[in-house]
Amino acid sequence: MEAAHHRFSELFAQLGLPDDDASIGRFIHAHRPLPPDVLLAQAPFWTPAQAALLNDGVGRDADWAEVIDQLNLALR
Repeated sequence: MEAAHHRFSELFAQLGLPDDDASIGRFIHAHRPLPPDVLLAQAPFWTPAQAALLNDGVGRDADWAEVIDQLNLALR
């Protein structure tokens, strides 16, 4: 079975955040640079539910892992 490929907008929707391009850009601009010693899911701006989604998405190598990795890079 082939893994799904998600877009940033889909990840932001899953996180309960505005998912249009302008809002995504503002979010990334407002929260970068994320210090290198802070794991993405441990960043202080996530709610506990958002952090759990990110942690689970990477930890289980879910179909969200690729786009979560892209968000991690965008915030560095």
